[in-house]
Amino acid sequence: MQAWSTEEHRRNRPNSDAGHQKFDEVAETEWGRMTVPPSPPSQTPQTERPDLKLTDGLESHRSQRTSLRESKYRSKAVLLKCILLICLIWTVTLWNSSNAILRTAANNILHEIQDWLDLKIHSPSPESEIPQKPIAAPDVSLVPFTFQPLPLGSIKPLGWINDQMNLMSNGLAGHQYDFYHIVEQSPWLGGYSEYSVLNEGFPYWLNGLVPLAYGLNDRRLILQVEDASDYILNHQQLDGWLGPEPVGERDLWGRFPLFLGLWQLVEAEPNRAPKIIPAMHSFVNLMNSMLVDNTGFEEIWGRVRYPDMLMTLQWLYENYPEGNQQTLLETMYLLRSRGLEWSSWWTNGTYIFADLDTVQPPITDQSPEYAFTHGVNAAQGLKAGAAIYRYTADTSLLDNNRNGVNWTFTYHGDPAGSIIGDERLSGVNANRGSELCTAVETMYSMSYLYQSMGDNYFADRCELAAFNALPVSITGDHWGRQYLALASEPYSRQLNGPNPFFNVGEYGIVYGMEPNYPCCTVNMPQGLPKFLSASYMLSGDNGIVHAMLGPAQVTATTPLNTTITIVCNTNYPFSPDLYYDISASAAFTLYLRVPSWYVPANSSISLNDNGAEYPLDPDPHTGLTPINLSAGNSTVKYTLGASIQVLPRANSTVAVYHGSLLYALDVGQTETILAPDLYNVTYANGTGDPYDTSAPSLPPEVHDFAFTNSTPWNIAIDPSTLTFHTTANGTNETALPNPIFEYGAPPTYITGKGCQIDWPLYNGLPAPLPALPNGTTNRVCTGNLTDVVLRPYGSLKIHMAELPIVDLTVNISSRPTVDSHAQKVMDLAN
Repeated sequence: MQAWSTEEHRRNRPNSDAGHQKFDEVAETEWGRMTVPPSPPSQTPQTERPDLKLTDGLESHRSQRTSLRESKYRSKAVLLKCILLICLIWTVTLWNSSNAILRTAANNILHEIQDWLDLKIHSPSPESEIPQKPIAAPDVSLVPFTFQPLPLGSIKPLGWINDQMNLMSNGLAGHQYDFYHIVEQSPWLGGYSEYSVLNEGFPYWLNGLVPLAYGLNDRRLILQVEDASDYILNHQQLDGWLGPEPVGERDLWGRFPLFLGLWQLVEAEPNRAPKIIPAMHSFVNLMNSMLVDNTGFEEIWGRVRYPDMLMTLQWLYENYPEGNQQTLLETMYLLRSRGLEWSSWWTNGTYIFADLDTVQPPITDQSPEYAFTHGVNAAQGLKAGAAIYRYTADTSLLDNNRNGVNWTFTYHGDPAGSIIGDERLSGVNANRGSELCTAVETMYSMSYLYQSMGDNYFADRCELAAFNALPVSITGDHWGRQYLALASEPYSRQLNGPNPFFNVGEYGIVYGMEPNYPCCTVNMPQGLPKFLSASYMLSGDNGIVHAMLGPAQVTATTPLNTTITIVCNTNYPFSPDLYYDISASAAFTLYLRVPSWYVPANSSISLNDNGAEYPLDPDPHTGLTPINLSAGNSTVKYTLGASIQVLPRANSTVAVYHGSLLYALDVGQTETILAPDLYNVTYANGTGDPYDTSAPSLPPEVHDFAFTNSTPWNIAIDPSTLTFHTTANGTNETALPNPIFEYGAPPTYITGKGCQIDWPLYNGLPAPLPALPNGTTNRVCTGNLTDVVLRPYGSLKIHMAELPIVDLTVNISSRPTVDSHAQKVMDLAN
């Protein structure tokens, strides 16, 4: 997400050619199971980069744009001035009117002028450069979702999710508008603090704050949203452009998250539509003309992240078309045509399955593959096929999209549900990092794919990231965040000297307001609020789905006009039981999603406290089990049995799960408070004004955090000794500690036995372990047998989540047990 065109963003780049072991091919597991197989074994490992088979390369894009400009008639400027002199006074008068109809008329006049200029003044572009545009009638329908999402505000958080979102409101996410210069002094609001020429900081923040504000119905945050959005809309330019005007060419990317925020705002407050919708259409008309002219993608980001804008255009098309259906549909085709093609990337012979550090020639931030191998791009691109399918009805895109998801997580995924990319993808080594931005974008893509395609796997992966990858990167009080999270992270501190990362600096694993780079600070607020927004969905004419499980309340009306309120009280995923209180105006079907890891013998449904328990019968594709309920009031108890799963990872290590929670080795935790490491740049921002380098006035809660381990981290475990424990009362759902993702807070943990082994460091972090001889899976103990404790990964800011294994019956026969490790971490947690 950094603006890689500047040298400042390449600082501290280490030499990553050495020290990386060949990784094991990850076996198909519960978390990796798909309806399509992984890539053929012959594709791994790769040592030479495959030829790209993309629809358009960056250089050809630039040359096409230059050719188009040079071919325009020289008289354009003269004729343009004449037309503007005739029309400007009338148009400005209409624009300044408070009447929404007159403002819309002004927008239409400007759009018609621009269309006329494009058609009459521009020389014809070569036919190959303009995509085939659809001839759409106003009633053309998009392919419907498998499950219909509900408008923002329909779902309210309960229990621990409510606690977490209130911590967000009272923490860094909810106070950036008050003091954080990237937001409070953003060029979008007339200021000049920005971290990138992309002007993405403020739109990221708005995209996340809207669902947080309206999910909580937090009046203070709602006022922030209203104030900020009003400023932007009131300063829209006459041609439809929104936001700061760049010094160079306009780039569309920063407007994609802005539109996601405006979409949600209209859903939550339909009375704001008369002001927001005309502004959105005005910008769409401008964007359409820019894409026809082959401009708007000055950097790579918009060319790969365009599925986000496709989603907003489709929402406008279905809900607020305003007679602009042809332009909306045409712009969808243009975005894809001008962008880079994800379906070509997710193809054998093009996709890179190997550890990218081993591929020759090296893939740098200037390589054509970088657009697809940047970690956040990879996360956002995961929904590309489904978004394109909605307006093309090209079913081949769906299986291709499944390939993309499966390959991404199999060959570049971390055990917590995110994608390993310390800016660029590498392989699956545990000392490589996953960006917090990647975690929230992964969650959003997976929830969208479940709505669109209905594969249970996508919902499983959304929960996995939400309960593990997201919370591990945020401090319990929500005043600090981490840029990168690592599966093998026994300490979180400044890394002096070389580090293992592709392009992340010495503060990359420190917690604080903005260590390493500010993007994650403004982008992280979308994570849990959007998970909440996707937790319930409509199914068919008269059904409602609880898809992303957790404590939440929904009120919705089905297409058959059945009004339903569901209150789900649960401590899931820290408890197996979900309790539903339901009222409905008529009979309907409740669908409960069954995760793929469930244990049938320990899972059941009971209705209306009648004592009878019924087995689950999940659909093999969607994972849904149906419950037909009558009008009036009903109660449902839903129990999901789980067991310990030990799943293989790279370098003969394993990851340990119970249900949707990843468990990691507790290495003790000592916290040190540091002065904030404030990000600074030396180049001008997108407005041409100098970056505001003065230190902001920070509230006392803002500081950086370092964590160090207090017990050994170089531990191998014997999986046969693992036992699951919970301190929760099995008959009542008592409130969980708040914050729940704090050290020692979760009521669940796993105990077992292990021993210390030889485990060297590489560039300041635990090295990938050397490969074992064929037929060997166990390491050799170098220390005595010891008891170990594994806790939910999200609660351990430092941890070891990919663990080597030992067979203690072979390694240790006469050595005494040493309980100091387990006893010490238990004392620390308590």
